[in-house]
Order: sequence, then C-alpha cells, then structure tokens
Amino acid sequence: MVNHVDRDTTLCISLAARPSNHGVRFHNWLYAELGLNFLYKAIAPADITAAVAGIRGLNIRGAGVSMPYKGDVIPLIDALDPSAERIRSVNTIVNDDGHLTGYNTDYTAVLNLLRAHQVNPDLHVALRGSGGMANAVIAALTDHGMRGTVVARNHTTGAALAQRYGWEYSAQVPEHAQVLVNVTPLGMNGPDEDVVAFDRDEIDRAEVIFDCVAFPVETPLIRLARSQGKKTIDGGEVAALQAAEQFHLYTGVRPTDEQIIAAEEYAAP
Repeated sequence: MVNHVDRDTTLCISLAARPSNHGVRFHNWLYAELGLNFLYKAIAPADITAAVAGIRGLNIRGAGVSMPYKGDVIPLIDALDPSAERIRSVNTIVNDDGHLTGYNTDYTAVLNLLRAHQVNPDLHVALRGSGGMANAVIAALTDHGMRGTVVARNHTTGAALAQRYGWEYSAQVPEHAQVLVNVTPLGMNGPDEDVVAFDRDEIDRAEVIFDCVAFPVETPLIRLARSQGKKTIDGGEVAALQAAEQFHLYTGVRPTDEQIIAAEEYAAP
C-alpha cells in the first residue's frame, strides 16, 4: 500500500530518541485506506527545541511525542489540552496555523478502555510501575473513580506517584488487589519477554488483568490471565486506540473500529 505524495501532501511526524515503525505503519496504512493526502514519518531529533520550532516553521500538521521528550516539549508549545494538563505530559502535538497544542492520547485511550470494558470503579487496583506511562495510566484510573496501590521497586518515584494521586505505595502487591495493572517492561519483547509481571496467586485473586505492554500483545501475563478466564485489557488495545485518537486529531477523520483493527494488525511487528 503506497501513499501518493506531492506538493500538497500534509506531513505528520513522530519525535523519539529511538523511533519505531509502529506509528509510521499505522498512520500511513489509514491514510492510504481512506484516500487522505497525508504522510507520516518517524524522526530522532538532534535538538528537540529546533524540532518543535520546525513543526511550526514547516507547517507540519502534527507530531507524536515519545520518551524522553514528553515533558521537554511543554514549554515549547502554546497550549495544553486537559488530557495533557492533567498529567503534565504530552504525547501528541497538533499544529493549527502555527498554534501548537499538546495532548495525551495515552490517558484518553486508557480512560476510554476502562469505560468500554465496564471495569467496576469500586475495585482496588495494584499498579506495577512508576515511569512516564504509569503517570498517564494512574491518572485515567483515578478519573474513572478507582483507587489503589502503586507497586514499584523505586521507592522515590513510586511513593511520589502514589502521593500525587492519593493512592497508597508498597513494594509488594496487596492481597486485596482486585485489578492488576502492569506498566513496566516485564513481558515485552527483549530480555524480560518471558517474565510474568504478577505471580499466579496474585492473578488468582484478581478479577481484571490489564497489561500495557503492546509488543507482543499476548504477553505471558495476558496468556496466563486468559487461561484462567479473567477479564483482560491488553497493550495492543491501548496502542491502537491512542494512535487512532492521534489520527483523528491530525485529520479530523475518525476511523471505524474495523479500520483501526486492520491498521493495528498491519502495524504490529
């Protein structure tokens, strides 16, 4: 599937220290599918300040923002959508005639998934992780009406994250945890791909398992949870929904559920 490119083509980009091809494949597949004269390109910027100035100066329509730039871009843009203001983290920039607004579609995707899966907000959550994505996930969980425990080896970042949202902090998963959320690299392709983020007893006691790892979608945690008949939310759902929300922000077009699924299948490594 090849996009037509000419002088009228609208350019969108992503900014990351280590760019992947996921967004490139997802967005370009949908542009071609829907007949939109857009092109998406991943970039590893040498200078993030100059890169954001380039979005404005070159009239680039939008930019995905990955680590480590999600906080760095905030003073460089003009406004924050409530999704980014809530967590002081930007993963999407939209350029409206030189006015740059920051969004966080990770937060939006997680909140929408919690609603779509009808996760009971009264359930107690154990969230493993305390990095940048954990900030978006815990904000969405909190705004869904949920509370719980941040479980992290790093006491400093874990306790700070918990305090920010009025949660508890512990180095261990509490026995009363009913929703288990993994926001660490455990289970991701690489050195930790065979690691299950929670132990079998913790999974046995839980009602809902949510793994934010998207590569692979079926992590050891998700496989084990599904074998036990647990309700699951996987990282592929998060990746597809946040990318679809970016696509809508850039183009004004909202793909169908079927198109989102097909684009994610094409984009997945």
